[in-house]
Amino acid sequence: MSNLDTPRENLARTAYQQLKQDIIQSHFGPGEKLLMSSLKSRYGLGVSPLREALSQLVSERLVTAESQRGFRVSPMSVAELKDIYDARAQLEGLVVELALARGDDLWEAGVVAAHHALSKVTHLESVEDQLNQWDQRHQAFHQAVAAGCCSPQLLVVRRTLMDQAARYRYLWLKRTVFSAQALADKQQEHQALFDALLARAPQAGTMMREHLMSPVAIITQMLTEQGVG
Repeated sequence: MSNLDTPRENLARTAYQQLKQDIIQSHFGPGEKLLMSSLKSRYGLGVSPLREALSQLVSERLVTAESQRGFRVSPMSVAELKDIYDARAQLEGLVVELALARGDDLWEAGVVAAHHALSKVTHLESVEDQLNQWDQRHQAFHQAVAAGCCSPQLLVVRRTLMDQAARYRYLWLKRTVFSAQALADKQQEHQALFDALLARAPQAGTMMREHLMSPVAIITQMLTEQGVG
């Protein structure tokens, strides 16, 4: 990559990151038309980086391209939610089973450190800080666990499924992180999972699958409340 390419690529990356975050956090709702004029005004960017960002989000299935009619935020549905989460749970269970077989002492140390950081999450003054801290540490813990599978290809598929689940995850995060009881329940789940991982217990894969599927009922309820079927 030449220096001349850097500014353009940086603008496209900025557009992608900001637009993706706004879609995940429902600033742009499911099915909403993404008008170029509005996007230019909101992000202070030109057409070229925005089109690159939109194209990337189409590949991640967060945006739908309409022939000759621009772009829309992809719809959400309970059926898609269940399909994505089932796929994530099945893959994550396999990844855990491989990690138990392949993970070394350094893998264990990474899991221990990530779990320790997650267990220290407390209620912060800022609601946004609370959500961000929990989400970052939560993802870091699961990433540390997954790394033990030692399969770059599986980890790429895992990331793709996480991107597709992002909007649904955000609904669950808002309901979970801002409830002291829900947060405590999740911490207990993670502790039990952590103990099984360190013991290299055969049931750890099944526990991970169940853990990944646990948000589905909550998210389904929230979608129903929003009129999404």
